[in-house]
Amino acid sequence: MSDHSDVRTAATSDTAVDFDAIIVGAGFAGIRTLYELRERGLTALVIEAASDIGGTWFWNRYPGARTDSEAWVYAYCFSKDLMNEWNWSERYPSQPEVERYLRLVVDKFDMRKDMMLNTHIESAVFDEGSETWVVSIEGGAQIRSRFIVTGLGHLSKPYRPPFPSLESFRGEWYQTSRYPSEGVDFTGKRVAVIGTGATGVQLTPLVAETAAHVTVFQRTPNWVLPARNHPLDDAAWREIRADYDGIWQKVFSQNFALPYGSAHRVAADVSAQEQQAILEHGYEIGHFQFLFETFDDILTDETTNELVCDFLRSKIRETVKDPATAEILCPKYPLLAKRPPLGHFYYEAFNRDNVSLVDVSDNPLVDVTEGGLRTADAEYEADIIVFATGFDAVTGAYLTLDIVGRDGVHLHDKWKDGPRTNLGEMVDGFPNLFLASGPHQPFANIPAVIDRSVRWIGRAITQLLEDKQTIIEADVDAVDKWTDLMPELLARTIFAKGMGVHAWHLGSNIPGKPVVVMAYHGGANNYFAALDDEAEAGFPGFIRR
Repeated sequence: MSDHSDVRTAATSDTAVDFDAIIVGAGFAGIRTLYELRERGLTALVIEAASDIGGTWFWNRYPGARTDSEAWVYAYCFSKDLMNEWNWSERYPSQPEVERYLRLVVDKFDMRKDMMLNTHIESAVFDEGSETWVVSIEGGAQIRSRFIVTGLGHLSKPYRPPFPSLESFRGEWYQTSRYPSEGVDFTGKRVAVIGTGATGVQLTPLVAETAAHVTVFQRTPNWVLPARNHPLDDAAWREIRADYDGIWQKVFSQNFALPYGSAHRVAADVSAQEQQAILEHGYEIGHFQFLFETFDDILTDETTNELVCDFLRSKIRETVKDPATAEILCPKYPLLAKRPPLGHFYYEAFNRDNVSLVDVSDNPLVDVTEGGLRTADAEYEADIIVFATGFDAVTGAYLTLDIVGRDGVHLHDKWKDGPRTNLGEMVDGFPNLFLASGPHQPFANIPAVIDRSVRWIGRAITQLLEDKQTIIEADVDAVDKWTDLMPELLARTIFAKGMGVHAWHLGSNIPGKPVVVMAYHGGANNYFAALDDEAEAGFPGFIRR
C-alpha cells in the first residue's frame, strides 16, 4: 500500500478521514469498485484477507475450476482498451486464467498501491459523532473513512460439515474452497469426493484420471448441462469484437445477464415432435443457451419444465452405462430449482471402472473414521477426502465480519432471520455502507451485476457530495418493501422449488441457517432498470442529509 497521508479527502467533514472509502475484498467487486471511485475523484483503500487479489478466484484452485459463463462476458466492460487487450483462451476459462486476468486488470490500472493484502478486518463501526466508519484491523490499527463498500462475494465463506472425528483421519483431507496452491497428487490414491454441486461436477472427472478409485458421495443430484467448451482462436475474437457493444447490450437486457436472446415461443406452441427436435438442437449447442433459447416458459411453467426434465433424464440414461447409477444421478426436482452447473464430461466419468457413486440422501454421512467415512450402515475407505461442500453463501461472509451500525446494532443481529436491504445496495441503520455484491441482488452472471451495482454506488456517492451532504442510508419503509418483494418474485418461478433441495441461494444448504430468499428473481434487466430509476429520481428510497 502506498502512503496516502498527504491526500486530502474529497468527502466534506470536519473530522479527518484516512480515505473517502474503504473497500472490503479484492475480488471482481472490490477491483471494480476501486476503479469506479477513483474515476469519480475519491480516495479509496482495498482491504483483502488473502495474500493476493482475486477473491473467489484466488481461493478456489481445485482441479477443473472454471467459469460457467462465457469468457467474454465473465469480465469487465468498463474499459474498451482492456476489452481489446485481453484474449481469453477458452469459452469457459479455468481458474488460473481468471486469476491472471484479474492480476492484469489490477496492474494495468496501477491498483496495487491502493490495496492492503494479508489484512484481516476485526470490526467496522459507525461513529455517529463524526459520521465516519472506523475499521479496526488485525494488530490494533484503525482506519477511518466516510464510506464502506463491501465486495465480499456470494461464495466466499466455506462450509465444512461438522464431522466430530475429522482430525482422527489418518489420510489427507482438503476443502475445495481453500485448496492448496501447490496442488494435490491423487495418483494411485483412494479419493472420497463429498458434494455434487458445481465444484464436485468440475472436480470429479479430473481426479478420476489419476486416482486409483474415486467415490462420489451425493446428497442431492444436480441437473448438469453440457458445457461444449472449446478454444477461442483469432477468428473467434474477431467475431466477438466486431459486435462487442451489441453483446454487452444483450447482457444488460437479459434476465440472467447473459448474451442470449429469446426463443420467442413456449412449449405449447409446437407439436410433441417439434418439442423434441428443439430440445435436441439446444442440447447440442449446450450450456445455458439450452435454458434460454429453447422455450421461454421453462422457468415459469411446470408442465414445460417437466417436459425438459424428462428430456434431460433421458440424456443421463443414455450417457451413464449402469442403469442403477444413472437413476441415482437423475434429479427428481424441477430444472432450475437449484442452479444447474455446466458439465465437462461429468456423467461420462461414472462409466470409468474407478469411479463409484454413493447416495447419501437417505443414509447420510455421520462421521469421519481413521480410515475413511462412515454412514449409518456402512464404512468407506479413503486415502484422501475432498470436501466439495460449497459455501455459507450470500450472507455468510457478512455475518462473520463484525459490522456495527447506528445505535450499536450489529449486522449479524439485524440479519439473524435473513437479510434486509433496499435494492440490495444498502441497509437501514447502517449509514454510508454499500453492498457491491450482496443479498437481494440478481441471481445472474455476477460480473455484469457487479458492474451495474457499483455504477449505482458511484452515482449515489457523487450525488451526495455534490449536494454537500454527508449521510445516505436506506429508508426503513423502502427496506421493508424491497425485502417483502423477494419472496413474491421467487414464487413466480421454478426457483421456489429450491426450498426443498438444499439450494444455496435460499440458504437451505446450511443446517440451521434461516431458509429465506436471498436473491432478486425478477430478472437482472429489471433490476438494472430499478437501479437507474432510483438514481434518476433522486434516490427517494434513501435518507440523505
